[in-house]
Amino acid sequence: MGKLIRGISKNARFMVIDSTDVVQKALEIHNSSPTAIAALGRAVTAALMMGQEIKVDNGSVTIRIDSDGPAKQLIVTADNKGNVKGYIANDKEVIERKANGKLDVGSYIGKGFLKIIKDIGGKEPYVGIAPLQSGEIAEDIAYYYFTSEQIPSVVALGVFVDKDMSIKHAGGYMVQLLPGAEDDFITKLEEKIKAIRSVTELMEGGMNPERIAKLLYEDMSSENPDDLVEEYKILDTVEVNYSCDCNKEKFFRGIVSLGKDEINHLLENDEDIEVECHFCKAKYSFNKDDFKLILENN
Repeated sequence: MGKLIRGISKNARFMVIDSTDVVQKALEIHNSSPTAIAALGRAVTAALMMGQEIKVDNGSVTIRIDSDGPAKQLIVTADNKGNVKGYIANDKEVIERKANGKLDVGSYIGKGFLKIIKDIGGKEPYVGIAPLQSGEIAEDIAYYYFTSEQIPSVVALGVFVDKDMSIKHAGGYMVQLLPGAEDDFITKLEEKIKAIRSVTELMEGGMNPERIAKLLYEDMSSENPDDLVEEYKILDTVEVNYSCDCNKEKFFRGIVSLGKDEINHLLENDEDIEVECHFCKAKYSFNKDDFKLILENN
């Protein structure tokens, strides 16, 4: 079970997350290639943080990427209670690593578009779209926030796949400037982000979300080192999980929506209809008796 902390200061709001267990469960479900689970893990981590922005019950945020790279399509959905699910259309593709030995998520994703869908309880969900900048996901989400929601954001995401193909570390952080943020804070934040190590390196060094948050705000001082420019407060801590809310009833309603003719076609040769959930791989089977009332009536 992972952990997310959410906090605020005078100039910014922030979230830091340890999603190692969440990404490990995603790997166990999907059995993805190293590059694919790195991409999915980054998106899952980002979605869990973005889900905390949803203020209504049963609301959700969905990250969808459609691209020309081997991944083809990535979809991740999270709620504000710390639950997330996701999948990649082509998650078995093995991509050559970069020259520095790191997984090449950018090449795996390729060029395309990032779509953010927020179900916040209205008649229609909010949808924002931005072109992919690098395919590395963190930079793409930061660019989306800046162009679509006019929120300057720093986003860092990381997934470390160990030699035994388990997830050794996964996590991230997001810092978003509040309206009227002071130039001095912005400058020091930019300097800090350039200076610190990657998320997975920080976690390898034993840092938890609280310690990473402290690191982000350390040395935010004026000419007098004792006068802190920025004090921050952790507002809450959320347990995060990989959790799918699918069930047989939902799939039944989906099949019924296809119509009587299509159901008859699917039930040809007296074979059952079997469906599989993209997100958790659960399988559900239906036979003619399940649709008896539907088939006997118009």
